[in-house]
Amino acid sequence: MTVEPAATRLRHQVPLAVWLVVVWILLWGTWSWANLLSGLVVALAVLVLLPLPHVVGGVRVRPAPLLAFLGHFVVDLFASGAEVAWQTVRPQGVSRTAIVQVQLRVDSDLLLTMVAEAISLVPGSLVLDLDREHRVMTLHLLPVRDLDDVERKRAHVLVVEGRLARAFGSAADVAALEGDREGVVAP
Repeated sequence: MTVEPAATRLRHQVPLAVWLVVVWILLWGTWSWANLLSGLVVALAVLVLLPLPHVVGGVRVRPAPLLAFLGHFVVDLFASGAEVAWQTVRPQGVSRTAIVQVQLRVDSDLLLTMVAEAISLVPGSLVLDLDREHRVMTLHLLPVRDLDDVERKRAHVLVVEGRLARAFGSAADVAALEGDREGVVAP
């Protein structure tokens, strides 16, 4: 056994352990030394008893695209939240909804999951299915005004995918976005 696999394993598990401790403290609602130590014990138990496989390819974080994604995401949260709230309280109720499929361009499991989560977290859109093999996401959209609105919302999913790929994706993921822009990938 070499030192490198242990160092690699430690490099992947330390951030996860820190995250588990933070979540533990947040679940308790207050910071204390007891919560910190018990969170550390729980995190170590989870990592030892329930080992997770490593994510192939890892994560590349690019700060500028990440900030751009987060800024747009917060704006989407508020704008969509206000639109859905208005649809629920207005006298006419929800006028129309739609179920659409979107052909995604990235092929990374991690990025596909991040896109699905980002889309589902925004009010008015819910991921119903994600076909991993064909990279097709099926969404329920609320509200939609007309077919142009449906197409705008479908295109917005691709915009979110592009932002996430630029923030976290590999060079191949970014190249897939550029290839689609040139018309190489069919819709």
